[in-house]
Amino acid sequence: MRTYLLLVAAFFFATSQVQAQQPVFDLHVHLHHREASLREYEAQVAADGVEITGLGVMWFGGPNQALQGDIEHVRLNNDWVIDLAAKSSKLLPIGTVHPYDGDAALSELRRIAGRGIKVLKLHPHTQKFDSADPRVLALANLAGQLGVIVLMDNANILPGDSEKLFNLALQAPKTTFIFAHMGGLNFRFWNILAAVRTAENLFANNIYFDISFMVALVGASPIENEFAWTIRNVGVDHVLLGSDFPQASLAQNLNALNKLSLSDSEKAAIRYGNAQKLFGLIPRQ
Repeated sequence: MRTYLLLVAAFFFATSQVQAQQPVFDLHVHLHHREASLREYEAQVAADGVEITGLGVMWFGGPNQALQGDIEHVRLNNDWVIDLAAKSSKLLPIGTVHPYDGDAALSELRRIAGRGIKVLKLHPHTQKFDSADPRVLALANLAGQLGVIVLMDNANILPGDSEKLFNLALQAPKTTFIFAHMGGLNFRFWNILAAVRTAENLFANNIYFDISFMVALVGASPIENEFAWTIRNVGVDHVLLGSDFPQASLAQNLNALNKLSLSDSEKAAIRYGNAQKLFGLIPRQ
C-alpha cells in the first residue's frame, strides 16, 4: 500500500512539474493597487507552482476606474503601466480611455499607441457606456488603424452585451477584438460564429476571446462539455487564457482548462500559442 501511495504521489508531482514548465500567458491581470497587486499576483502563482511566461497587466478595476471626463487621471495611469512594463519583458501593458471623451480619447489612444501600447481595454459596465454608441465605433476604428487590439469586457452583465459587440466587430472589420469572458454564462451565443464564417463578405474573422474566470466557473459543471464545444465553434486558435486576478487565480483557470475535453495541442494553444501569435511575443528559449 505504501509503495502504491508513493507511486501516486510521484505521478502527481511529475504532472505538476510538467504543467509548471509549460509556457503560460495570462492576458487578464488587474493591478488594483499598482506594484502591491503585482507582488501579490507573483506570490500567488509562485505558491501555486505556476511558471508565468508572460502576462497582460491593466491598472484599472476595483477602486481605480477610468471614468468619463477624467482624462488626466487616465493619462497618468496609462503612463504608469507603460513604465512598469518597460522594467520586465514578461509584462504586456494594457491601456484604456473612455469612449465618451471623444476627441480627447482618440488623442490619448494615438499617444499611448506611440508609446508601444498594443492592447486597449474597454469595460462598458464599469465605465458606463453603450457599446453601440458611435463614439465606441470611432475609437475601435482608430485602434484598427494604429494596430491596437481592443479588449472588451463580455461577461454579459449588460443587456444585449454579446449582440452589440458582435455588431461592433462587423462594423470595424479592420480592428482585432478580444471579448473577455467569452459571453459569461451566455457563451452559447458565440456558437453563431461557426455559421457566420460561412457567409460571404460578412465577417472579417476579427474576434478573439479570453476565457478568464469563465473556464474556472464552468469547470466540473453540467455545462463543461458545452463550453468546450463552444471553444471549438469559435475557433480554438481564437481563444486565450486569463485569470481575471484578483477575482480568480491563474491556477484555478489552468486547472479547469486542463480538465476540458480538448486535446493537449488545443490546450497548449490557449495557454500560450495563440497569445504568442497575436501579440508577437518572443518565443521562450
